Amino acid sequence: MSISAAFNSAISGLTAASRAAEIVSENIANAQTVGYARRSLNVGSNTVAPGVRILGVQRHADPGIIANRRQSESDYGAAETVAGFQTRYAGLVGNATDPGSISMRIADFETSLIEAASQPQSPQRLNTVTSRAKDLARGISAASEGLRTMRSQADNAIASQIDQLNQSLQSLKDINTKIASTSSSGGETAGLLDQRQKLIDGINQIVPVNVVERDHGKVALYTDGGAILLDGSAATLGFTPVRDTMPEMTIENGALSGLEINGIPVRTDSRNSTLKGGTLSAQFKIRDELAVSAQTDLDAVARDLMERFETPTLDPTTAAGDPGLFTDNGAIFDIANEVGLAGRLSLNSVVDPDQGGQSWRLRAGLGAGTPGEPGEARQLQAFTAILSERRTPGSTSFGTSQLTLVGIGSSLMSRAAQNANESDRVLSFAAASMTELTRIDLAQGVDTDAELQTLMLVEQAYAANARMIKVADEMMQTLLRI
Repeated sequence: MSISAAFNSAISGLTAASRAAEIVSENIANAQTVGYARRSLNVGSNTVAPGVRILGVQRHADPGIIANRRQSESDYGAAETVAGFQTRYAGLVGNATDPGSISMRIADFETSLIEAASQPQSPQRLNTVTSRAKDLARGISAASEGLRTMRSQADNAIASQIDQLNQSLQSLKDINTKIASTSSSGGETAGLLDQRQKLIDGINQIVPVNVVERDHGKVALYTDGGAILLDGSAATLGFTPVRDTMPEMTIENGALSGLEINGIPVRTDSRNSTLKGGTLSAQFKIRDELAVSAQTDLDAVARDLMERFETPTLDPTTAAGDPGLFTDNGAIFDIANEVGLAGRLSLNSVVDPDQGGQSWRLRAGLGAGTPGEPGEARQLQAFTAILSERRTPGSTSFGTSQLTLVGIGSSLMSRAAQNANESDRVLSFAAASMTELTRIDLAQGVDTDAELQTLMLVEQAYAANARMIKVADEMMQTLLRI
């Protein structure tokens, strides 16, 4: 080998070693960077002259592991969203030890009637009945309002996630173009690939996606339901938020917006959704299924409460069509207007001193014109008996079994607690799965110990090439002296 060939070979070795050291430094610096994949330098023999040639930078990422990790992340996002709703709803309903729970308010109301019946002449006990009755109505209404708030929040979250999806898909399309052009010109695309992976990870949390490789380094995105989100051009998702939902508003009656992809309506129900899985599907499930079902349960409790006190012959002082002790904003129960009843439930103003009524009507009858005999307790006893009477609820939400009002309240609480526990169980499983698959994904990432070992080898290669240059220089100096 000539001196010049040796010199050129050493120079190419120094260049490769220098680039390899840069890559090791980048790997170590980005060991904790989300979306960063480990790089390594690919080198080969120089076919034109002696030495080495840099072939490119290889990005190490296992598509199978990444796909499994993404699936676990979308499952966790959906489970976390649903569990958050179920936990909050269970809190609105309350539990057996919560003095403000709906079931405890029912029990307190029933107890106050029993105590008032034992001393019907006591204004204090009659006032306590009205107070407990208002607490019960307010508790049911507050739960309904809290449910409506969560439903509105779900609608707003859908709008926000749709905006994020549209922006991310457009950014992904742009990065696809940059990767293709950079790759065609022989440039390094590892950094662009990191950006793309991070974008896809973000999209995947909202909507689980399948990544399909295309020519020139591009990718296409498809949902599990078969919708095309990106394939050359980016899809545009359409959604119109209402910001403030009401119980009677549904996607079926057109009061709530559905979802469109490129102007074509797609299904959003949890079983057949085109975008099933992920947080977006979970928000649709909350808005259109879980919140609707929970509202039906609350309305069933409110309906049973109203219908018990509208029972014919319960109060001889009232006529057919007169409101009972509990009203729908002052009106009697109307089966055609049951949706949202829980939020409109109120105490009849004729017995509420705060609304100009008289609590003695609990003893004398809601339609009575005079207080009657102070020691008369038959009407209070009738009110108490109607609460403990076993009857089949008018709504089918709690089945066809005969229940007392306390039993219905307990069923409501039990169902909410059971749903919350089940959603927590699903969330725990999803969290464990995500943790393990994230660990597996990170295991293929940057190992700083291995990188430092590689750096030591790079230093040795650099030193060897530098020594060769020094020797070549000494030989040239010797030849010049001769």
